[in-house]
Amino acid sequence: MWVRILGNGSGGPFRGRHYSAQVVHDRRHYFLVDCGEGAQEQLHRYEMPVDRIQQIFITHLHGDHVFGLLGLLTSYSLKNREQTLQLFSPPGLAAFVFDAARHCGIRFSFPLEFIEVGCEHSEHVFETKAIEVWTIPLRHGTPCVGWLFREKPRPRNIRPECIERYGLSFAQIRAIKEGADLILADERIVPNEELTLPAKPLRSYAYCSDTAPSEEVADVVRGVSLLYHEATFTSEHEKEAAEAFHSTARQAAEIASAAQAGQLLLGHFSGRYPDTTRHLCEAREIFPNTEVSVEGIEYAVGE
Repeated sequence: MWVRILGNGSGGPFRGRHYSAQVVHDRRHYFLVDCGEGAQEQLHRYEMPVDRIQQIFITHLHGDHVFGLLGLLTSYSLKNREQTLQLFSPPGLAAFVFDAARHCGIRFSFPLEFIEVGCEHSEHVFETKAIEVWTIPLRHGTPCVGWLFREKPRPRNIRPECIERYGLSFAQIRAIKEGADLILADERIVPNEELTLPAKPLRSYAYCSDTAPSEEVADVVRGVSLLYHEATFTSEHEKEAAEAFHSTARQAAEIASAAQAGQLLLGHFSGRYPDTTRHLCEAREIFPNTEVSVEGIEYAVGE
């Protein structure tokens, strides 16, 4: 699983930063997460496969997370897209899109499927064969959710030498990978653990866009491989952060520590900061395995 950062700024396109948007993918499925102004420009700049995006996950309806959506949908229509696009969000996104489209004379060439999610409790909302997606309740000034992407459990890996040693059929291999023991012709039993290797550890990614510090977030994402958590402010502006339902870098690190996350990735930086050096320093005092997100960089989850 990988994450490509398209935008990591908040409130405005300051200091060369773009509005919130990123792509989460496993090389088979590509998900757009938030769609701030300029998102489609960033998608093309970093050569993301725009036409392979079938699901968009919006955290909330503040402009710096959604104002790029209408432009992207319009571009899809200009290219005569036919595939259904699913849009997951708190209530209100459909009205926003269709009202704007009506006033702008936009006719969509493809079906739009809006899936409204609740913001009070974590819930399972989508899955592929390999990944499932859950909401993360966030504490912000408007209904807001984060998104948790988890790999599904995979079968154990069969030891290559065992296939030839025991002359295993495809049916036997499938059963062994799913946990079965091998029963030989003389009724001896070969335990599954002698035939297989453990599957690779499951990876997970949590995107927490705009939120005041929340113990519930730590509970929902506990053990997550990579946590992207907003760090709009540094500690010197902690009071302002609280008033705006945002977090400081130190508070983001405290959440990562409480959640026992594998790694913390900071983002959603206020334009008042010329660089993110202080964000990184204060977060690492609490949670050493912290990085600041960099636009255009693709981060491997769990590696």
